[in-house]
Amino acid sequence: MFVRVYRRSLLAGVVVVALLGGLLALNEGRIVGDLEERGGITAFYDIPSGALTGPTGSIVKSEPLLGVPMDTRAWRIMYRSTDVNGAPVVATGVVVTPRGSAPAGGRTVASWGHPTTGSATACAPSLGTDPYLGIEGMRVLLDRGYTVVATDYTGMGAIGPDSYLIGVTEGHNVLDAVRAARAIPEAEAGSDVILWGHSQGGQAVLFAAELAAAYSPDLTVKAVATAAPAADLSALMKTHLNDISGVTIGSYAFTAFSEVYADRGADLSGILTTAAVAIQPQMNELCLLTHIDQLHTIAAPVVGSFVTTDPTTTEPWATLLKENSAGSASFAAPLLVVQGLKDELVRPADTEGYVALARSLGIDVTYRTVAAATHGTIAYLGLADLVAFLDRVGV
Repeated sequence: MFVRVYRRSLLAGVVVVALLGGLLALNEGRIVGDLEERGGITAFYDIPSGALTGPTGSIVKSEPLLGVPMDTRAWRIMYRSTDVNGAPVVATGVVVTPRGSAPAGGRTVASWGHPTTGSATACAPSLGTDPYLGIEGMRVLLDRGYTVVATDYTGMGAIGPDSYLIGVTEGHNVLDAVRAARAIPEAEAGSDVILWGHSQGGQAVLFAAELAAAYSPDLTVKAVATAAPAADLSALMKTHLNDISGVTIGSYAFTAFSEVYADRGADLSGILTTAAVAIQPQMNELCLLTHIDQLHTIAAPVVGSFVTTDPTTTEPWATLLKENSAGSASFAAPLLVVQGLKDELVRPADTEGYVALARSLGIDVTYRTVAAATHGTIAYLGLADLVAFLDRVGV
């Protein structure tokens, strides 16, 4: 019996090694290409003269990428968009499309909204050594035949106004990224759109869905899906006012709001303690994924003494948090919300509150929970629900 089990185990081990070897071989070209692209990469993010002149969603510049996911083509892009005030801005990102023939009318475009990576220009996902790594569910979307586009959001990658948790700016970026993908002939992108986002990106795609009918009537949003969306900023802020997450994420958010809404009285000194104001420049230079330990070291001394008063009940912050929370308008596309029950950042109760609000607006909401999922794992552990949802709504 032991011999038979050992032989089966040995055979399984050989199969695993063979599969891993094959995967490594398949990805070797991607890894080499990713590394080759590092030389001079920052030059792409320099904004050329005249970049702000042109239709929203039009390409400022693009370049093909060398290291690409298996059986795909990909490009780094800089494109035109608009901010919360309607002013022209640029945004950057990546476009990935499957090889092979596209269906008549072009491929459905999946526009991805990424979770928090930071707010500095250097925190843009497309600047990473592997610019596809953070596109959660990318392989599933590509295998369905979609073209995938992933914005960095304005102010990340290329210089521009801070867009962190500024819902309208993010929503415009998500929609204009689709137009930019359509402007690349080889991407074979059509006008049908899937919006998919996680955390901050969940907020971004919910705003994109609410804005799409008026802002981008040339696009048809067929479905919207979010994982643990930062949908209710007031609830999120209230939950984390006195913990390390509140100081870390709050530093990004309060700085962005103070810059974007300065004309409405959003002054950091009016909401943060003197010690909290002092650490803002350091906090906002660091990226969440690569500098989390440094961020927490800087933030720790002001935990419990971050704000001078509750921003959810103090103006102008209370109104600004509400304005940048999803749920102010309905949309026609069906919506999937997936939530991890072990999520300690976006709490299940807060997501359930948004789901109830969305349903009251007449939105067709499918709500699914994953018992074992945390905030960091929900987008991956919710992929089975995403696939089932897309199959059900027929896209």
